[in-house]
Amino acid sequence: MYLSVRKFNKEKIKMRKFPAFLLAFALCAEVCSLACTNVIITPGASVDGSSIVSYAADSHWLYGELYFHPAGRFAPGSRLNIVEWDTQRPLGSIAQAERTYQTVGNMNQHQLIIAETTWGGRHGLADENGVMDYGSLIYTTLQRAKTAREAIDIIVALANEYGYPSEGESFSIADPKEAWVMDLVGKGTGNKGIVWVARRIPDGYICAHANQARITRFPLNDPENCLYAPDVISFAREKGWFSGKDEEFSFRDAYNPLDFSGARGCDARAWSAFNILGKGTFTYMDENGKEVSRSASDYLDYVMGYDPNGEMPLFIKPAGKVSAKDVADVMRDHYEGTPMDMTTDAGAGGNALPYRWRPMTFDYEGETYTNERAIATQQTGFWFVAQARGYLPDEVGALLWFGCDDAATSYLTPIYVNSTEVPECLRVGNGDLLHYSPTSQFWMCNRVTNACYRMYNYMAPVVKAAADKFENSQMQEEVPAMDKILAELCRSGKTKKAIRMMTKYSVEVAQKQFEDWTALEEMLLIKFIDGNVKAQDENGAFLHSQYSEGIPDGLTQPGYTDKWKETVVKDNGKVLKVRK
Repeated sequence: MYLSVRKFNKEKIKMRKFPAFLLAFALCAEVCSLACTNVIITPGASVDGSSIVSYAADSHWLYGELYFHPAGRFAPGSRLNIVEWDTQRPLGSIAQAERTYQTVGNMNQHQLIIAETTWGGRHGLADENGVMDYGSLIYTTLQRAKTAREAIDIIVALANEYGYPSEGESFSIADPKEAWVMDLVGKGTGNKGIVWVARRIPDGYICAHANQARITRFPLNDPENCLYAPDVISFAREKGWFSGKDEEFSFRDAYNPLDFSGARGCDARAWSAFNILGKGTFTYMDENGKEVSRSASDYLDYVMGYDPNGEMPLFIKPAGKVSAKDVADVMRDHYEGTPMDMTTDAGAGGNALPYRWRPMTFDYEGETYTNERAIATQQTGFWFVAQARGYLPDEVGALLWFGCDDAATSYLTPIYVNSTEVPECLRVGNGDLLHYSPTSQFWMCNRVTNACYRMYNYMAPVVKAAADKFENSQMQEEVPAMDKILAELCRSGKTKKAIRMMTKYSVEVAQKQFEDWTALEEMLLIKFIDGNVKAQDENGAFLHSQYSEGIPDGLTQPGYTDKWKETVVKDNGKVLKVRK
């Protein structure tokens, strides 16, 4: 994107033989294949002063649908049944709160946002008897907290009281005023609770995390900007994972030591988000509070897995103010223009496909090689860009841009979180991974995306242009106009009317765009069938011959990339060469 691949030694791309690295990589490869990515923008770093959090829920077992829980009141003594988010396995029950807030997806009516990425951690830290898995912590906390700091307190209280059966996690937690990143992990079966640290992202800065604990050393006496478990250091000492001075303690090194997989498969995605939004420069505060700027290329050996002692800033200042659309497009990244560009090697096939099917690694002639894991990936269940907009009333400010499947070839639709209804195309239960539904956004987006995989360099730009047109129109024109109407209604005491209007708007826009995407899928089939490309006029109508409206005019057959041709000639050129 901003770092040229030509400036890097391509010979380094083969996985080096660090024995401990490779062993850890093999153990962790499956975790990273189920990975997620978060980008966090503070109000002072955004174009409009909103907090922004993006999330891609990347799991081969996760269906894309929009969770909806209306606000409620409950009698004293009520219980809430907890089921594991990943598996739907019953885990137990907890005391229900007397009052809960409405949640839509990963945001609530008070503009609180919580997202996550999983990083596993040292073996044996999950509590087999725990009740509050990481998904339940997110969605239960969203129903109970109004602010980011309150959310941190509730997450800690729930995990410590009921036990935590999941692996290590990084949480993104934001409200209209501030944003935090929180690393946490359990203490093992028989030792209920979590060790954790949470850091407030300085206003004007951004953060990103992707399945690797990101917090290393942290201030021990700054409760305004850093919170942590009282035993976060002592527990590591007890386990033999740390023996230095308290001020030298690194959460990452103690609980999620860096390995090849953590760098190349995980932190590389955070690096790529920083590279894009920093335009090739990482500007950050050093430990003395001095602002420092370094080139993104300075961290390449680290994120490519060649520097086992490497580290990257937790926060950077973006090159300019960041919009929701900027963040959405970061979520579509495949390392384009960097040494890890997935579109340029032979693995991309004849049409520059930026995806590699699992497993993440392969062996050949005694060497192990890795496939890249970019931010955009094929196994995304759902993704979003959430905005907490403090300059608007809570009822209007909570906005979730929501999408399904691969971010690079799908679209985001605006959902006001205080709406009282979810669009049919996103309704929970409208299909699942084993049951197709023609009215499901997840399935329609998969149809479009999987179509693109066969001729990616020609089909994906058509789809991206359609998504851009819709998102730009919504983000720059339609939603701001609707915000103005809704805010005025709320300020004049007509909140119920505003909620009816935002519900109607959210549902109708989502359903209309679903219909447009259905039509797009049909157009792609006609335009690109059998490797042909049919010409269209400026209005999108297919060109036809002068004799028949059913015979195309201007049909082309673009063939394959030069990299494909080079590879095929090297492999089988003697047989395929045309003799004169």
